[in-house]
Amino acid sequence: MPKDVVLPESSKASYDNFHFAPAVRSSKGLLFCSGQIGVGADGSVPESAEDEFRNAWAAVGAVLHEAGLDYDNIIEFTTFHVGLQEHLAAFMAVKDEVLSAPWPAWTAIGITELAVPGARVEIRVVAE
Repeated sequence: MPKDVVLPESSKASYDNFHFAPAVRSSKGLLFCSGQIGVGADGSVPESAEDEFRNAWAAVGAVLHEAGLDYDNIIEFTTFHVGLQEHLAAFMAVKDEVLSAPWPAWTAIGITELAVPGARVEIRVVAE
């Protein structure tokens, strides 16, 4: 069964180098997005947690846009946090800049590290 891979221009290097799709649309119309980390254009993690969180949500938005969707189409998301308790309030404030009611389902998970050294969050979404 062929996969409907969603590949924004900004994700092509990761697709080629690490062999994973930013998102895949199922035959039922669900879009499963790989986790997005909030690095800047130069690949570095911003010093400000809020800037990192905005970058991560912007990366999610780029994948959704490439699939013809937007933040309103998110039905579930999972976030992985280094320093969950330390940064949760700031993350929630940034999240509320892009998402609104009716709220999607959300699971926040505290972890010890991410694939990019120094990153504090990775956001994975399912959209329809």
